[in-house]
Amino acid sequence: MPLPSESARAAMQGFGSRVSAIGTYAPSRVLTNADLSKMVDTNDEWIVRRTGIRERRVSADDEFTSDMCTAAACDLLARHEVDRDAIGMVIACTTTPDFAVPSVACVVQDRLGLRNAGAIDLNATCAGFVYGLQIASAMTATGAHRAVLVVAGETLTKVTDYTDRTSCILFGDAAGAGLVEQSDRRTVLAASMGSEGSGGPLLYRTGLSERIGDGQHLGYLRQNGREVYKWAVETVSAGVCDLLRQAGLTARDLSWFAPHSANLRITEAVCERTGIPMERTLSSIEYYGNTSAATIPLALAGALADGRLCESDTVLMYGFGGGLVHAGLLLEWHADTSALPPPK
Repeated sequence: MPLPSESARAAMQGFGSRVSAIGTYAPSRVLTNADLSKMVDTNDEWIVRRTGIRERRVSADDEFTSDMCTAAACDLLARHEVDRDAIGMVIACTTTPDFAVPSVACVVQDRLGLRNAGAIDLNATCAGFVYGLQIASAMTATGAHRAVLVVAGETLTKVTDYTDRTSCILFGDAAGAGLVEQSDRRTVLAASMGSEGSGGPLLYRTGLSERIGDGQHLGYLRQNGREVYKWAVETVSAGVCDLLRQAGLTARDLSWFAPHSANLRITEAVCERTGIPMERTLSSIEYYGNTSAATIPLALAGALADGRLCESDTVLMYGFGGGLVHAGLLLEWHADTSALPPPK
């Protein structure tokens, strides 16, 4: 294969990328803490004190991840003018695909009529959206594609054990979408990815390799909450500090911190360790619960809706979850800042 010409290399070095738009979707059915108290031994005060969650959304029986991701992408496209033929790739971030094959990304590509787009699914659990944005940013910055659509969606309530009160209080269903476009400015200030596969048994979904015993359902989520909490606080705190060092910034320079909304207590602990004020933190945990890969776009959408997230703000996103995996992205925000109401 011939090497790129000097002019091609110069052109590629001149590309930047930006997150240009956000879209979201959440199912209409609401599951409150009061509803859960009728299903397991729990109550609103216990759940809020330990997690910060008041309610979460539940997908309909005939509603799946591809449906929600398509809806989130349609929401984005309705708010941001883009040539669909310019979208060269669809990246779907999920751990709850409709099928093993075809991929969620292929279903979304077809439903949106993206004729020139490739399609891949990405399983990086709750870090999926940040992983997806980093890959999309690399694709656009190198000139491979003019635009990449990243969708992130989960139907976690379909794989939640509602007899396990330590986990069933956490999870909800939703989807988000982000468009990454080629830009004449470099908005990414720092980025990181990491994994710790030895921690896989701390947070997993039962699968074909596991012997199923009495009361064990194939496909349920299982986690060691105490150990995941410790890992998340230590790993995310260190990762945040590393990203700030890479960019030559301090916690005081951040406009917003958007961590994965796994549990409000994890966010509080990370903020205490890193010096980021809680009032500069974006979250979707209170009314959507833990929606895995969708929590960060939901949080960004809420901040856009009420005018908190503005042009040129410095935003640090950090995802973390089963695998164990984690990823951070520090960028200067240059997206469509038109009012974006939260999903209804």
